[in-house]
Amino acid sequence: MKAAAVFSDNMVLQRNRPVRIFGNCKEGQENITVSIPELSVSAKALVTGSKWEALLPPCEACENCTVEIVSGAVKIVFRNVAIGEVWLAGGQSNMEFELHNELHGNEALAECSKENVRFYYTPKCPMNDENLLRSEAESCWSMPSKQNSQAWSAVGYYFAKELSRKLGVTVGIIGCNWGGTSASAWMSREYLGQDSRIRSYIDEYDEAVKGKSDEQMIAEYDDYSKRQWEWEQRKEKCLTEDPDISWSDLIKKCGENLYPGPAGIKNPMRPCGLYETMITRVAPYTLRGFIYYQGESDDHKPDSYEVLMKALIEQWRSVWKDNELPLLMVQLPMHRYKDDPDFKNWAMIRQAQMNVFRTVKNTGIAVALDCGEFNEIHPKEKATVAHRLYLQALSEVYGLAKQTETLPPLFSYAVAESDRIRLYFENCCGFEVRGELNGFEIAGADGEFSPAEASIDGNTIVLKCDYKAPLTGVRFMWTNYAEVALYGKNGLPVPTFKKNF
Repeated sequence: MKAAAVFSDNMVLQRNRPVRIFGNCKEGQENITVSIPELSVSAKALVTGSKWEALLPPCEACENCTVEIVSGAVKIVFRNVAIGEVWLAGGQSNMEFELHNELHGNEALAECSKENVRFYYTPKCPMNDENLLRSEAESCWSMPSKQNSQAWSAVGYYFAKELSRKLGVTVGIIGCNWGGTSASAWMSREYLGQDSRIRSYIDEYDEAVKGKSDEQMIAEYDDYSKRQWEWEQRKEKCLTEDPDISWSDLIKKCGENLYPGPAGIKNPMRPCGLYETMITRVAPYTLRGFIYYQGESDDHKPDSYEVLMKALIEQWRSVWKDNELPLLMVQLPMHRYKDDPDFKNWAMIRQAQMNVFRTVKNTGIAVALDCGEFNEIHPKEKATVAHRLYLQALSEVYGLAKQTETLPPLFSYAVAESDRIRLYFENCCGFEVRGELNGFEIAGADGEFSPAEASIDGNTIVLKCDYKAPLTGVRFMWTNYAEVALYGKNGLPVPTFKKNF
């Protein structure tokens, strides 16, 4: 009998909810009991095949508890267990971005041992093999310290710190993220395949690996990994010599960049792979909810991202056995590489994320339009993003704040007046401008968008532009990168929007 790797000393269990404890056992093993002696609570496990699961009754927050799992003469004991709030931090590299690399990470690490937060890093393995089992055996929940917390998600840490201080309980973060990943990597084939609008992720992968054996795919990826490591060394040398080198010149000097490598069963970027090797290894650990920062690696398919995210949310709620589990997402910030045209695909992803927030229950959106950097996809300052996720948790999950405090003004509708367009916003308590008010566009009868002069009139914005009636569209910050100037009075940036009429 074993408990799943996500259970260990120092873990945090979710307060005020039935808590699932689970693991593996011999086929048909009986009489597995889980208890927290200090709280006088216990539960018998249900055994299904070689898996077991027990459901402990809800408990109030507490510290320094013990969890005991007993079956006959076998006893597993986990010590220094806290009962508080548990969140899973999912997504790609900006969620993965480690605390020691963050802009103020050194200062945070020097003080983090004082914070009532803990962290579990889901082992990152591309395949279900002996390496995964070995990594899981070595994994555990860790307490905050200058040494332990270096590789923690910076966004996850700052979010947990604020939440812990506000709620007065221990907050645990389960890091479950991998840089460069599409949302499709975190879902099963069943969910990806059931909708024709997102099935292309599977179809393209299947076509790429057609006729290849597992051994061939593994050998191809191992060869790629070696060559890519050598390329990265050349790249670092070039960047050291010339930090402002263009991408085209970098390729000329270093050779072709083969990332993300050949499709196959060892490539972690493959669709459904990390669902198998990471999500299913920690689900259904009882949570309060998810925080999620992702979308960059799906910018090649922005038209289907809304469908993709809705499917991901539905699947995660299903595998965690809670159809109302909150998911708070970070809306993509401004970003463009200097060598890239403005494809406007990040604007489309932002719009898709806002649509998810508006149409899927128990979701939140941290508007981070002003948290991006030109020519840098990994901004080093993460505390602002984390704070906006925290604000969303307060209003959308804990009911401790109003949306006027946690969300910016959100575009509602437009009205054509005699020689102008008036834009109306919900959740608006006024605007403030930091710099030049720009980014607004109007489309007339020809459907082409043109820049519009904007002015603030109370809680509305008035646009002036020469266009041929009727009005067919209005949009704001419909770009991958621009300077952000328009904020609500609460200090939150007004997000990208587009409306066709």
